[in-house]
Amino acid sequence: MLNPKLKLNEKLFSEDCEKKPTRNGFGEGLVKAGKKNKQIVALCCDLTESVRMHFFKEAYPERFIEVGVAEQNLASVASGMAAMGKIPFAASYAMFNPGRNWEQIRTTVAYNNVPVKIVGGHAGVSVAQDGGTHQAIEDIAITRVIPRMEVIVPVDAHQADLATQAIAQTDAPTYIRLEKQKTRVITTPKTPFEIGRAQVLWEPETMSARVGIISCGSVTATVLDVAHYFEEKGIGVKVLNMHTIKPMDKEAVIALAKETERIVTVEEHQRAGGLGSAVAEVLVENHPVPMRMCGVDDVFGESGTADELLAKHGLDFNGIKEVVEDIMR
Repeated sequence: MLNPKLKLNEKLFSEDCEKKPTRNGFGEGLVKAGKKNKQIVALCCDLTESVRMHFFKEAYPERFIEVGVAEQNLASVASGMAAMGKIPFAASYAMFNPGRNWEQIRTTVAYNNVPVKIVGGHAGVSVAQDGGTHQAIEDIAITRVIPRMEVIVPVDAHQADLATQAIAQTDAPTYIRLEKQKTRVITTPKTPFEIGRAQVLWEPETMSARVGIISCGSVTATVLDVAHYFEEKGIGVKVLNMHTIKPMDKEAVIALAKETERIVTVEEHQRAGGLGSAVAEVLVENHPVPMRMCGVDDVFGESGTADELLAKHGLDFNGIKEVVEDIMR
């Protein structure tokens, strides 16, 4: 059942469940953060409306900078502003930010340990018809490996709102990953959020959990569909929302592995280097258990509808269900 302590969306499994892109939650959260702190500034690479930074631009035009199509400058300018006491949110598509400007982020932001917030929009294969060149499915891997860099992947629009406000209050270089498509809203404005603290979204009501699923991003809604399906079949599944990839909630991962002795990870990202790899790193040193990873398997993206691409990479209901069934054999 859905964890009642988290005050989740009771309409999650109904046809009239609200759908909203995580990028909208970011834009709304940035305006709220900017209202609280005048040191917050926003920088963008000619994609202001696409990444929903136009909300901030309209509210605080004097604190918005249009850098143009120059992602390497974006990181460097943001770093300089941070060195002067500002809290910059630097946004573009994730394929270009952190994709194109990785070295500038590493050296001018993380190496200098300044609180620049890197905002990567349109991440994952669900960008769909934008095609393989624009589908960022390596961004978690390349950001989490940078020392000092924190990595956040909100589960839905409400959580993106809260996460944006939360990272605005830290001194850490941070990457926040956003998605384009409208997806089901899992949480509510009353659902708590804390950087580095995973959330148990679903736990068996009358049985022990045989499998633990750890996921991030909007694909978690489908993971909950799978958990609900197995519950009706009399099989217990526990779902952990790992919205913070780094710093990872290691205690939650280890506890889930000890409870279920089987772990499945699900992410709209390459299987290599992302959430699954991060979870495996924790378990191999602390409590090794059988494990499966759902994600893109060492290929580039391609054009298609979001549903087609998610299905192709085993990130739809049937794909995730089959992996859970496999690990229980």
